[in-house]
Formats: sequence, C-alpha cells, structure tokens
Amino acid sequence: MNKGRRKFNAAFKAKVAIEALKEQMTLAELAEKYDLHPTQITEWKKQLLSGSEDVFDQGKKAATDTSDHQEEKDELYKQIGQLKVENDWLKKKSEQVFGKNWKDGYSKQG
Repeated sequence: MNKGRRKFNAAFKAKVAIEALKEQMTLAELAEKYDLHPTQITEWKKQLLSGSEDVFDQGKKAATDTSDHQEEKDELYKQIGQLKVENDWLKKKSEQVFGKNWKDGYSKQG
C-alpha cells in the first residue's frame, strides 16, 4: 500500500542536495539512504544550484529595498509637513472668522 505523498522541509532538501553535490555517494546510494527516488534528489540539486545566485544578490536587493523605503519615508514626511502647514493655516483663519474661542463651539454665539 502507498503511504501517501510525503512532504519534506527546506532544511532536509538542502541537506540531501548538498550531499549530492559533494559526490561522495552515488545518487542511488543517497536515494537508498534517505528513502527517496534519485530523480527527486536530482531535482533538489538543480533547485539548490539555481537558487544559489540569490544568496549573493541579497545584499544588492536589501540596498535597493532600503533606498525605496527611504524615498517613501521622505515623501511621507513631506506630506506631514504640508498637512501641518495647512492645519496651522486653518486654525489661524478659524480664529479670524470665529474669534479666539472658536474651539469652545460656534453654536454658542447665537
């Protein structure tokens, strides 16, 4: 009977793929050792090799992400400044139109 589909975590896949890259054992020996099909080991080995470039690009990606976040942060600070200026202007105009005690409520005047 079939036990069903097995799922392996990334650490296990990496361990098996690295052992396959070392070539200290044949694929058949590794397959027997870990109870896997040799094709599966070959696939994990290919995935490890294709993803290895990303390990060295992470520093560049992080710098780009940091730059993007800094630009967004600067834009948000600019918006905060603009809103503060608008808010201060509205407070000043409210005092001119409604008097110094405009915060107490406009409806009391009348």
